[in-house]
Amino acid sequence: MPPPPLAIALLSGGLDSATAAALAGEAGHRVIGLSFDYGQRHRRELEAATELAVALGLEEHHTIAVNLAAWGGSSLTDGALAIPIDGVEAGVIPSTYVPGRNTVFIALGLSLAEARGAERLVLGVNAVDYSGYPDCRPDYLAAFQTLANLASKAGREGHGAQLWAPLVSWSKKRIVQEALRLGVPIATTWSCYAGGEQPCGVCDSCRIRDAALIEAGRPDLASQPTAP
Repeated sequence: MPPPPLAIALLSGGLDSATAAALAGEAGHRVIGLSFDYGQRHRRELEAATELAVALGLEEHHTIAVNLAAWGGSSLTDGALAIPIDGVEAGVIPSTYVPGRNTVFIALGLSLAEARGAERLVLGVNAVDYSGYPDCRPDYLAAFQTLANLASKAGREGHGAQLWAPLVSWSKKRIVQEALRLGVPIATTWSCYAGGEQPCGVCDSCRIRDAALIEAGRPDLASQPTAP
């Protein structure tokens, strides 16, 4: 009997990527996690990714350095820029957008997928509750799939890895509910942008996560926990 199919999961250490990786495992895939040290101020997420890889039973976990902070352009990679704390503004891409981040990460994920013969590249991107980052949208993913099919030997031969972003159109509440159902250790995940040892509770990411946890009936897991 052949082994289960292989998937590469981009694992940031956050709730979304952990849930997507868990969904891939539930779908019957062996999962290899791939994380990136890109010079982010919230490097605490990399510790979370390492812990999640163990908790989720991933077959392997790799962390590679890609120093996007070398040229800045984002409040996540440039400590001189303030992390926004006023909430997501409709139609405005915030300073936490990192130029080219997902393009670089997906390209590297596809390289690993082709080298290992993986059939899926699992992405935790979400276009609903976040701020409309250009590299988290369905049209971007569709275009990248076309490129992936043309840019690799495996793709040209008709068996290249498929981008799989199961959460792309989900609400954050639904993501929390699925994480709970799948047994994802939510308390281990890290979403805060601020870079401290404890979640700040006021950055956009903390606000969105906390609101979803409260709505899903788990205020105890929020950055500023309250009694249920």
